[in-house]
Amino acid sequence: MIQYNPKEWFTFIFRFHKSDTLRKLFPLMIGIAIYCALIVYLEREYFKLPPDSYVKNIPMMHVLLGGAISLLLVFRTNSAYDRWWEGRKLWGDLTNNSRNLAIKLNALLTHDDKTNRDFFRKLIPAYAFALKNHLLSHKADWELFDKHVDEQIQSKINKEKHIPNQVAEMLMHKIMQLNKEGKLSEMHLLMLNEEIRSFTNICGACERIKNTPIPYSYSVFIKKFIFGYIMTLPFGYMFSLGYLSIPIVLFIFYVLASLEIIAEEIEDPFGADTNDLPLEKMALNIHHNLDDILRKV
Repeated sequence: MIQYNPKEWFTFIFRFHKSDTLRKLFPLMIGIAIYCALIVYLEREYFKLPPDSYVKNIPMMHVLLGGAISLLLVFRTNSAYDRWWEGRKLWGDLTNNSRNLAIKLNALLTHDDKTNRDFFRKLIPAYAFALKNHLLSHKADWELFDKHVDEQIQSKINKEKHIPNQVAEMLMHKIMQLNKEGKLSEMHLLMLNEEIRSFTNICGACERIKNTPIPYSYSVFIKKFIFGYIMTLPFGYMFSLGYLSIPIVLFIFYVLASLEIIAEEIEDPFGADTNDLPLEKMALNIHHNLDDILRKV
């Protein structure tokens, strides 16, 4: 995810990063420019259409369809941003619930119970990393999970199955074990159950966003609509703008197509794109927070 200062307008205008839509659209824009130039040339130089030709009325269609395409793109970008923001809220909840669970355990476990404190200090952040890798489909990439969870715990994890569920199950089993040992009461179980349950709820909500894209027909229709809209622009604009219609059509295409590309990118916030959520950074934040909470004596 790009870190930036939203107040720096001037630098934004002249900065082109690798995810900029202009880079992605440039080859297609070259093709559209050639197409527009060919249409204008044929109408002006080859067919020599008169100024009162019926073709000059084509822009009336674009005026009527402009409102429809605007509404479609607004709905498209809003729905995509809602998915991105929901993903961010879910990971914010995961951060807060991990902290709350650690704070409660820090108060319930005695300071000399180093074994159990270390278990939760390592395994609760491991859930965040396991969820991150699960959403990114990096089943073999355990990162800090391998570094901070001992071999005994790792041996209980089946990497071919749903890893976040297994980590949550291990957390619950440990809490139930402490209850049987008399270190946690029934009231304590009720206090801790809310956070443990929230982990699975957050995981399920993230999977819903990840595995349920915008309906195929809707996405395809918008692309076809934009393409048809742009391909018919030069026919009528030639009469009033001449060859100047080429850059104008290119600019209109850039604006409309860029909105669709941005929506495509942010509708799945759990990926490796520039504007996707910084899952690695948020998981590290959970790791550092819990290390501070459960290490102190």
